[in-house]
Amino acid sequence: MELTEKRLLVIGSNGIGKSNLLEAVELIGSLRTHRTGNDQDLIKWGEKRALLKAIANDSECLEIELRRKGGRQVRRNEKILGRQLDLIGPLRCVCFSSRDLDLVRGEPSLRRNWLDKVVQQLEPIYCDLMSRYSKLMRQRNQLWHHCRFCSAQEKNDLLDAFDIQMALVSTRIHRRRSRALRHLQPLAANWQETLSGGKEKLEFEYCPGSKLEGEEAEEPWRLSIQQQLLEQREDEERLGICRIGPHRDEVKFLLDGAPARRFGSAGQQRTILLALKLAELELLGQVYGEPPLLLLDDVLAELDPNRQLLLLEAVGTDHQCLVTATHLQAFEGDWQRYSQIIEADSFQLN
Repeated sequence: MELTEKRLLVIGSNGIGKSNLLEAVELIGSLRTHRTGNDQDLIKWGEKRALLKAIANDSECLEIELRRKGGRQVRRNEKILGRQLDLIGPLRCVCFSSRDLDLVRGEPSLRRNWLDKVVQQLEPIYCDLMSRYSKLMRQRNQLWHHCRFCSAQEKNDLLDAFDIQMALVSTRIHRRRSRALRHLQPLAANWQETLSGGKEKLEFEYCPGSKLEGEEAEEPWRLSIQQQLLEQREDEERLGICRIGPHRDEVKFLLDGAPARRFGSAGQQRTILLALKLAELELLGQVYGEPPLLLLDDVLAELDPNRQLLLLEAVGTDHQCLVTATHLQAFEGDWQRYSQIIEADSFQLN
């Protein structure tokens, strides 16, 4: 399928599969989707593999092959890549889904996942850091199980080795998350002020899962986290939970100084979400000099008419935009006139 306009509207009833296109674009652009973290869920039932292929910037051919056995294989211009993160770049995108409506009021893991996707597009090496951290956490949990058969000295020696690696990776994750939030904060605050008619002030509060004291610097933070991991070993052995590290991070959104998760109305929480997504678009455009692709997955139905209009006006004509919706009525004037429209009832991904 070839896109002939900057805006693509995929229209159809719920459950027909119109979101599959946007999910495929998000996956090939960012290596992740907002709906699942399991590749097996993305492969058609009964099939052994799935292949995604896109042409970006008129020249870059990007491919992801998902396999039930053997994991992913990624190719760029028909060349197999040794690292998945080398696929990131030609097709940067920001996805806004109806599932994101829980971002402000939901569990901390939702905000960590949101922040991770932002950081990943700003610094693709972040993929490797998160992969290393997840592997270290799994190995550390296994180590506690096997340590039942080790002497106290052997156990402490093994944990010391893990703590050194975990402290280093944790520090680098914390620093990148903190840096991304600092860049997003003023942009999101400006959008919140605009969307609320100047009535609301939005602030971020980064609450790391490690105690990070003093100026942001790798060495003191690393040594501090390493000491914290050592001090919590007794609790970790008793509870089976590591309570230090990026997996315990939280991001709080403050509206006029109060936690929006607890005190923000449903309308205010939706406005915060719009401000966050528009800030993402603006930040990526500033960093890379060109606007990213915007994916709006069935989100307009969840917004009141005023916020629908604000979102569509804010997007403007600068961004290439792919939108799913159940009907065309939400799109008026230029949005219909200058959009490529596909009826999902007759639309299939090949």
